[in-house]
Amino acid sequence: MKQNRFLIAASALSFIASLLHVACIFGGPDWYRFFGAGEQMAQLAEQGSTYPTYVTLAIAVIIALWGLYALSGAGVILKLPFLKTALVLITAIYLVRGIAGLIIPFLTTSQIIHHNSIKFWIISSIICCIYGLFYLFGTLKLWRTKMYQR
Repeated sequence: MKQNRFLIAASALSFIASLLHVACIFGGPDWYRFFGAGEQMAQLAEQGSTYPTYVTLAIAVIIALWGLYALSGAGVILKLPFLKTALVLITAIYLVRGIAGLIIPFLTTSQIIHHNSIKFWIISSIICCIYGLFYLFGTLKLWRTKMYQR
């Protein structure tokens, strides 16, 4: 069976994102600021709060798990439970976040949205869209392959 290069690439991208989240924990407040976690998270890190560490670590674990699901869908590792459902949800999360992040900051004045810059929203949203497209193309390829194997 040919390997699903889209899902392999998607896994690599997710693992990179996960590692960057872990790097923020070690990099401290300046890294939280640089990667757009917001001033409040940076200030909490400066004050020695464990909250930014736990939140960032939870995000890193979730994104790493998504990388494992991509590897599973690619056939590189064993089949994980709810594989098709998980890949569809992961794809949807990345794409919805990416598309929403390109639209919502321009439609609202909410401080929750605007505590990050427009530059942050555009760059991070494009990245999420790219990740989502790799998951989408890989998941579609997986489904087509599985359909023809019946």
